[in-house]
Amino acid sequence: MIKVMLIDDEPEILKILRKMVEKQPDYQVVAQCRDFAGAVAEFARHRPDVAFVDIDLNGEDGLNCARVLTELDPKLKVIFATAHSEYMANAFEIYAFDYLVKPFNMERMVRTLDRIRNTFAEGGKAGLTEGRGEGDPGLPDKISRSERYRGKLLIKGKEQTYLVDAEEILFVERLEGNTNIVTAGEQYRTSLSLSDMEAKLDGDRFLRCHKSYIVNLSRITRIEPYGRWTYVVRFKNCELSALMTAQNYEKVRELFS
Repeated sequence: MIKVMLIDDEPEILKILRKMVEKQPDYQVVAQCRDFAGAVAEFARHRPDVAFVDIDLNGEDGLNCARVLTELDPKLKVIFATAHSEYMANAFEIYAFDYLVKPFNMERMVRTLDRIRNTFAEGGKAGLTEGRGEGDPGLPDKISRSERYRGKLLIKGKEQTYLVDAEEILFVERLEGNTNIVTAGEQYRTSLSLSDMEAKLDGDRFLRCHKSYIVNLSRITRIEPYGRWTYVVRFKNCELSALMTAQNYEKVRELFS
């Protein structure tokens, strides 16, 4: 089932959204809340796949709420459901999957939910795997200050040091306060920021394609639409994937034209 969270300060809207969502196959509303703090708490508890978010949460900023939730999980599909059509450009900055304006059109809602269902059918919850939590054995803690040696990055763990061939890196992602370095066979965790990692990687080979992702351009096999302004980046021999903004997609398209 695709787990859905509803965030709106109007009880009647929550009821309407719940009925509309749960009429569709494969969807389950796992949480609903009416304010920013409740949304963050319920998100941590239920880990939904999709969040419907109102722009105005009883005076609180729904855009900022969505921004916080996508920092916790960049793959969260955010759908703004609001009476305020003028905030669509701001929603673009958060890479919203869609933007629905009240009163809701059922046909439009169904199309949006169908597109989400198709993304799960094609690639699942890309980029997320089990066993990435705190305390996972074998995952390093931080990258040393050594830069490169013959194309390798020196990654120091608590009990051992890893030498990772930079060219073998498929992508780097920011997830739940950590930075994961993903290769076809292994993952390495570091406390460095994504900007720090970007500085260590060759700018001709690696692209910061999203606020939460850096990709190895030479290892991309295909790029697929993912919502209104975002794309999914896939790699050979890897079930995981990264996200790319529409603006960076155009850069890549021009680069490989």
